[in-house]
Amino acid sequence: MSELILETSTASMRRNFWRGVWRVMKRKPSRMAGVVILLGFTVMAVIGPLFYPENLPYDPNAKYAPISWEHWFGTDGQGKDVWAQLVIGSRYVLLSALVTGVITVVVGAGLGLFSGFKRGRWDTVLMRLTDMKLTIPGLPLLLVLSTVWSFGSAIEMGLVLGLLGWGGVARAVRSQTLSLRERGFIEAARGLGLSTTHIVGKELLPTMAPYIAMNMLVAVTGAVYAQVGLFFLGVLPYEADNWGVMLNLAVFGGGAMTTTAALPYLLAPLLAILLLTLGIVLVVDAMDEIFNPRLREE
Repeated sequence: MSELILETSTASMRRNFWRGVWRVMKRKPSRMAGVVILLGFTVMAVIGPLFYPENLPYDPNAKYAPISWEHWFGTDGQGKDVWAQLVIGSRYVLLSALVTGVITVVVGAGLGLFSGFKRGRWDTVLMRLTDMKLTIPGLPLLLVLSTVWSFGSAIEMGLVLGLLGWGGVARAVRSQTLSLRERGFIEAARGLGLSTTHIVGKELLPTMAPYIAMNMLVAVTGAVYAQVGLFFLGVLPYEADNWGVMLNLAVFGGGAMTTTAALPYLLAPLLAILLLTLGIVLVVDAMDEIFNPRLREE
């Protein structure tokens, strides 16, 4: 009977949670705009490249052609359409960022939840492991790895970035878990003798979902900056379509900083990164209010 009451209470909390999410999203139109932006980039990355050939055609007679209805962002130094390159490159950027976010959340949140709930020796061991991870400098390690690894696959890039970025999430989730651990519904679940897996997966995780989702979006943003920056600096070979490669070629190959001919080639990926970041920030704003009830407006 007690288990039935607990399950009913949990189901009611979940329904109220999703209703609250919808109210928070509707409260500010900018938040819905953020969702639309992220959905737009997702569609572009999944479907967009299907409309273009594997090797884009180029026209030597149309180098750095100006913006027109035929070429929305002009062409590059080989006469290739910049918009097509932007769409094709979005798949690598977003897929690697998504893989990074998933790995960061799965590893970081998993360790944080388990460590914060179990306490004792498990907590000590896992947090010392996390502290060791946080001391590893990410950028220098990536530069070293780039000498032996081309990162031609988006999944490879996301895997490496994810394994380098879970430490902060583990620490943050552990802190939240320590606070929730003493709540009444967790004490009731423990009093009923429910397993650790059940309590963490069915009680703690749904409560922590907004906070974990917010951390995932932040990890996605960091992954976009990291990979684009590596390709822009030229430390990775140009074996993948990427916005960072476009920035590198526009600045160092087309002289976009000194001439206006290659400026659209530079602005296209910059605007895409800015718009993607804006969408993530708007959604994170909603997640922040969902997670922190004190920020909810009456």
